[in-house]
Amino acid sequence: MGKELATAIFGSGCFWCTEAIFQRLKGVESVESGYAGGHTNNPTYEQVSAGNTGHAEAIQIKFDPTQIKYADLLSVFFATHDPTTLNRQGNDIGSQYRSAIFYTTDEQKVESEKYISTYIRDIYQTPIVTEIGKLDKFWPAESYHQRYFDQHQNKPYCQLVISPKIAKLRQKFAGLLNKDVQN
Repeated sequence: MGKELATAIFGSGCFWCTEAIFQRLKGVESVESGYAGGHTNNPTYEQVSAGNTGHAEAIQIKFDPTQIKYADLLSVFFATHDPTTLNRQGNDIGSQYRSAIFYTTDEQKVESEKYISTYIRDIYQTPIVTEIGKLDKFWPAESYHQRYFDQHQNKPYCQLVISPKIAKLRQKFAGLLNKDVQN
């Protein structure tokens, strides 16, 4: 019998960044870039980028809860993006880049709310704007967005934006890293 995997869905700016971070954690079986939180069925990247679908760029994480806890995923999520900027992460601006947790269980909702009220709110000078909402549907992004960083590490965006986030992950969360992932 196979292991029972859980699902987490996060939006924290460009999904290329978020995907690259969570792929490096132990207990994470898969990470898929896509779209969540909007009103358009089967959206395309162009539609989401135009800002009229209501969707956020998001990732779907399949993880083994016996190896990594949802609280650990929350810690990484909040440490690797700015949860205080509304509809923006760095130079990426628009509601599609919002900070969001799309919970898949009531336990995830409670844990996310508790995490913000207990750990995060005192760290920042400005209010947390992370949206917490029930996942309606996760729409996978086009194939050319999947594993983007792994395929394009030498592109300027990857070097300037994603690589520093991975370095921060390695420094701050060494105990959560999958030792089999090299870069």
